[in-house]
Amino acid sequence: MPAASSQPRRTRSGNRRDEAARLAVLHAADDLLVEHGFGALTVEAIARRAGVGKQTIYRWWPSKVEVLLDTLIEDSDKRSAVPMDKPTAESIQTYLRGFARFLTRDPAGKVLLALMAEAQHDPATAESFHQRYLGPRREQEREMLARAIDAGEISPRLGPDATLDALIGPIVYCALTGASVPRGLVSTLVEDLLRPRA
Repeated sequence: MPAASSQPRRTRSGNRRDEAARLAVLHAADDLLVEHGFGALTVEAIARRAGVGKQTIYRWWPSKVEVLLDTLIEDSDKRSAVPMDKPTAESIQTYLRGFARFLTRDPAGKVLLALMAEAQHDPATAESFHQRYLGPRREQEREMLARAIDAGEISPRLGPDATLDALIGPIVYCALTGASVPRGLVSTLVEDLLRPRA
């Protein structure tokens, strides 16, 4: 890595070498979490796997939780994006099925589950997790429902947050308990909670 410049703070999206190092750190953190779990994950191990110095990581992230959050945010945006362009009951159902696959089959889903678990007993993790991931994601999901309602595509039986909890909660519970998401669960939830009634 080149020496730090006289600028007071470097951004995470600097030159190509910085970007390559950043991506190597994110991938290393993801892989190590899957292999060894959250408790055994250390900044030192991430640095070794990524082929960067420990100080490179601390220059960009204050803790392993923040590294994992960046990994989760990037992977979620790429592989489990919330549909915003004219959402329908079908596109919401597709999103939920993709989210179920993300949580149960994608290594990045394990990052989400690990942070969820850590947030239960570490207030700093809970706050950062909510501010950086859960809050913005929930806002996007509310907007998805609102657009679908405005277009006459769905008519939820509950309020927005209760609807999202009822749709997403069973999927998260299955993932947390190591169970597979039952076939037909998502379509049943969508049919019961979102479909317009005659």
